[in-house]
Amino acid sequence: MTQFTDLGLAQPLLKALADEGYSTPTPIQAQAIPGVMAGRDLLGIAQTGTGKTAAFALPILHRLAADRRPAPRRGCRVLVLSPTRELATQIGESFKAYGKHLGVSVAVIFGGVKYGGQMRAMAPGVDVLVATPGRLLDHLGEKSITLQGVEIFVLDEADQMLDMGFIVPIRKIEKYLPRQRQNLFFSATMPAEIGKLAGELLNPNPLKVSVTPQATTVERIKQKVIFVETARKRALLCELFAEPKFKRVIVFTRTKRGADRVAKSLEAAGVEAAAIHGDKSQGQRERALAAFKAGQVRALVATDIAARGIDIDAVSHVVQYELPNVPEAYVHRIGRTARAGADGSAYAFCADEERNLLKDIQKVTRQTIPHEDRRNDGGLTVMTRAMPEVAAERPERPERSGHRKGGHPERRPEGRSELPPGLRKQRNRNRNAGGGQRHPHGQRTGGERASTTPIDQSQFKGPKREPAKRWSPLD
Repeated sequence: MTQFTDLGLAQPLLKALADEGYSTPTPIQAQAIPGVMAGRDLLGIAQTGTGKTAAFALPILHRLAADRRPAPRRGCRVLVLSPTRELATQIGESFKAYGKHLGVSVAVIFGGVKYGGQMRAMAPGVDVLVATPGRLLDHLGEKSITLQGVEIFVLDEADQMLDMGFIVPIRKIEKYLPRQRQNLFFSATMPAEIGKLAGELLNPNPLKVSVTPQATTVERIKQKVIFVETARKRALLCELFAEPKFKRVIVFTRTKRGADRVAKSLEAAGVEAAAIHGDKSQGQRERALAAFKAGQVRALVATDIAARGIDIDAVSHVVQYELPNVPEAYVHRIGRTARAGADGSAYAFCADEERNLLKDIQKVTRQTIPHEDRRNDGGLTVMTRAMPEVAAERPERPERSGHRKGGHPERRPEGRSELPPGLRKQRNRNRNAGGGQRHPHGQRTGGERASTTPIDQSQFKGPKREPAKRWSPLD
């Protein structure tokens, strides 16, 4: 079996790995590290939790140790782009941990915090810059950061970048980079748009490393789908937390507001919970993650934006309160458990209206997920919706007075005329002519008052003019 000592890494890196308790590389590390150390471009297809951060951080640090040159002012020698603040922070921490005996400088740039501290950190230049695309573009626009000295460019979680709409910003950032550089491109899946982006960024004939089949799930994760009505999801979630084995759980929702509601319902049931999503400040997100890591919070309720930024080894369960709209996100969500060689469980709640999402997930993952039916009606809801004779027995809607545009004759109030729409509009214009408003009994309450005395037309000079003829649908 390959050991880190067999890969030719610098001694300070091996010492740092020993301090962390690592001796054996994961498959992606064993395949990627030698090629990156040799200066080749890399296309890596790997899910989170496979050790890909070390797969690029270790050979990069080895190259920096072999060539100790100062970083350019306001610039960096290595640029790593990450989709989320949490993942950027964790990548930065990994570089610091692995390079602690090398004296490398690392800066992390992301949104949600003030610019001043980031500008001061970048002013002298750093060896490694980890950044999210939006905030990096802001600094580039202000010229507080330059990328002309970048020697190695890493794009991490490229498919998540696509989901979050970062492909255009990435192409803008790429224009600031020097043409001569090494490129490392990582993605859990390889849809067509990501494949096109990889072709644009990578040099010809890159080293290709794929440690798992595309969009498959980790085998150690025990998966289950629970069919349940949407209205009963909160109660079912609280029932699951009544089991002692639910020690440290990540619950995924589709929306930020939904995450807050689920966290509040768990708190009301006596389960310590915290929500983490894009609307939370950076301080709130860091405090929630710290409490979850320390075991002070049993449930961390998160949206997909934060999904790939959570790197915690001891997550016992993942619960998908709502199925994701993008089937690949299912893989990323359940990848939060069964990390570092441990086993884990993943539950997915599926309401009737989410059945199509479940079909897409099973198609992408190429497996049929075991299921359990917890619906009160025993599954009859889906059957009755598919039977036309049952649908015909639905009670008719109550009649509504004043149905717009005439409505159905059987629902129209008695005494209402059946004029065509054009004549009804003309009648309404005639009623409102002369200004003012009409009193309920017919007389006007304002504007010019209608005269009851006939007007002698002879008092007007000139030929009598015919009134303008209105268009009528009956003409």
